[in-house]
Amino acid sequence: GGGGAWEYLCLVRKLKVRRSEKVLKYGLSILNDPKKRSALGPEEWTLYEQLAIAAMDCQCLDVAKVLVDSRLIKLPDVNSCNLKLQDCIKVLHKKFPESKRVVDASYIKLLLNILANVLPIALCGFILLWSTGRLDCMLLEAKGSWAEAEKAYSSLLEDNPLDQVIHKRRVAMAKAQGNISVAIEWLNKYLEIFMADHDAWRELADIYLSLQMYKQAAFCYEELLLSHPTVPLYHLTYADVLYTLGGLENLQTAKKYYASTIDLTGGKNTRALLGICLCTLAIARLSKGRSKDDKESPELQSLAAKVLEKEYKQRAADKLGLLTSALRSLKI
Repeated sequence: GGGGAWEYLCLVRKLKVRRSEKVLKYGLSILNDPKKRSALGPEEWTLYEQLAIAAMDCQCLDVAKVLVDSRLIKLPDVNSCNLKLQDCIKVLHKKFPESKRVVDASYIKLLLNILANVLPIALCGFILLWSTGRLDCMLLEAKGSWAEAEKAYSSLLEDNPLDQVIHKRRVAMAKAQGNISVAIEWLNKYLEIFMADHDAWRELADIYLSLQMYKQAAFCYEELLLSHPTVPLYHLTYADVLYTLGGLENLQTAKKYYASTIDLTGGKNTRALLGICLCTLAIARLSKGRSKDDKESPELQSLAAKVLEKEYKQRAADKLGLLTSALRSLKI
């Protein structure tokens, strides 16, 4: 392919990391080299897609001008034209005129037509082809043409209501405009269809937490725990939310989830250990005057305190005094 630059771009796609400036730099270095570009074969279209998205992420709507100004690369003509973001999308339109990344009759017809001529391109198109319709919508987003972008996304969803990428783009667009209530509405509608999407549940939980809607955030983490019961982060965050909500029942449940976090991490989660101590103190205060059966055993709290002191001695001896005074204030 394009040598080390192409390997880097492949790694960025595989790991799904955000390195847009470097993608622009290395992507253009390949496109501007006829030998490297031709060596890509049908994967050249993947490069056009990746470069266009990176340019939008950087708000570099005129890729050529930005790169020349920043002196990242000397930009000659590519395909006898100045390479701009719109050109990347036009090239994809020309190659895949009906692409919506939808396996419907028109898409199958397009693939069969390509199969009849060039098999490798068809296979690459089926696996890696990005919807040029989506790219048009994303370009409208990048320009700040929100109404036009929303109209275009809605049109694409009419053709394929199950397109997850478009649903998520609409949520992202609402957040970008500051319409958090709309983002919540669309996320909830999305999760009615794709209930197993844990990333969407986390996104919705984060939005609720930012709005201090802790009961709704707790529900999101309950869904995450049902589908991913062995992920310590979900146990820990759920416990944090319940502790914030307060109340005897919530605190008792929070303590259990702090304990499960400690169990899942081999006893090495400092935040969960502190959570145990705080929950025990809060429960003790709320349980005053109750029967002995309702009171918490101090054993877990004492054990958590000992582990904390041991961890601080090993990793942050200079702050051990602060920890000791904090634990003393908690009457531990």
